[in-house]
Amino acid sequence: MRTITTTDDLAAFCAAAASHPYVTVDTEFLRERTYYSKLCLIQLAYPGDGTDDAVLVDPLSEGLSLEPLYDLFRDHGVVKVFHAARQDLEIFYVDAGLIPEPLFDTQVAAMVCGFGEQAGYETLVRKIENASLDKSSRFTDWSRRPLSDAQKTYALADVTHLRGIYEHLKAELEASGRAKWVAEEMAVLEDPATYRIDPEDAWQRVKTRTNSARFLGIVRELAKFREAYAQSRDVPRSRVFKDDALVELASTKPQNHQDLGRSRLLLREARKGEIADGILAAIKAGVEADPGSLPRPDKSRDRLQVNPALADMLRVLLKAKAEGEGVAQKLIATSADLDAIAGGERDLPALKGWRKEVFGSDALALCNGEVGLAVRGEKVETVAL
Repeated sequence: MRTITTTDDLAAFCAAAASHPYVTVDTEFLRERTYYSKLCLIQLAYPGDGTDDAVLVDPLSEGLSLEPLYDLFRDHGVVKVFHAARQDLEIFYVDAGLIPEPLFDTQVAAMVCGFGEQAGYETLVRKIENASLDKSSRFTDWSRRPLSDAQKTYALADVTHLRGIYEHLKAELEASGRAKWVAEEMAVLEDPATYRIDPEDAWQRVKTRTNSARFLGIVRELAKFREAYAQSRDVPRSRVFKDDALVELASTKPQNHQDLGRSRLLLREARKGEIADGILAAIKAGVEADPGSLPRPDKSRDRLQVNPALADMLRVLLKAKAEGEGVAQKLIATSADLDAIAGGERDLPALKGWRKEVFGSDALALCNGEVGLAVRGEKVETVAL
């Protein structure tokens, strides 16, 4: 098992990889104590069965530059293959401001190819590679050095088996004509906006039961302060204060440090110093914000008059279409999407692109009373009305 620790060795490997049609990539990282993931190890492999075609790259090595790898990521002649790529891609986007292209995510491809709702890597290794993985090193501390042989073996398996999985899924997609389906999904992963976290928008991830504009204005200011503070100090947002404490603060609106001391949910460290000052300033800003600047929750779905019977029929249709096409249901539409369609909403991914071909067109026809559902043996089919 070869571990790269110098820029020259990384450049040599990446130059060799650039002559192949694809390279498989995985990472090991830590995020429990930081806002941004700490990259601890990179695994790379290109087609082959020798000793030089799969390596570990130690980004913690002194003096090692990842620029040769980033040059490979920019090479549009080489497909970059990941499994469940989003967190890996976020690391590279934050570190270097780039997203590897072209991209192929085997988890998405497996869902398109009928491997179930959540196609885990271990499942694909077993079903496609006829092999098993030793997962005993999965939750080890990847920042500690030296790495054990067991850690290295585990890490390398995440890219060596991925070669066969990719080739199998790619062949299936080409045979079925569904390669463009996966390409549509990759467009989301290749969009930099997927990985940007703007403090101004952080409030939208906080779940609340109150839709008062003033209350949401305070939530917005608290969430903005927390996100900016966590980013600037590289600490998890939960270490600043958790969502339940944020909602409590927005409800009680403490005006001074003494009031903060009465909070049931606020961490002790947040009741003093910079965090306490930031909380009080955020609450004041939310309370005093101009009414016209307050956030307005999207109530469009709340106003939808959902026909429960139609929603149930759409669920039956989705199940039948997904099973017939061998595609994971949740990749086509969520339960909330089905309710929205039944309520008259039409600007949804489930009604566009490849999803429209598989499900959306028939779903709209069902809503318009143009088709019904019929049971023929063990199958559910649409019938013209």
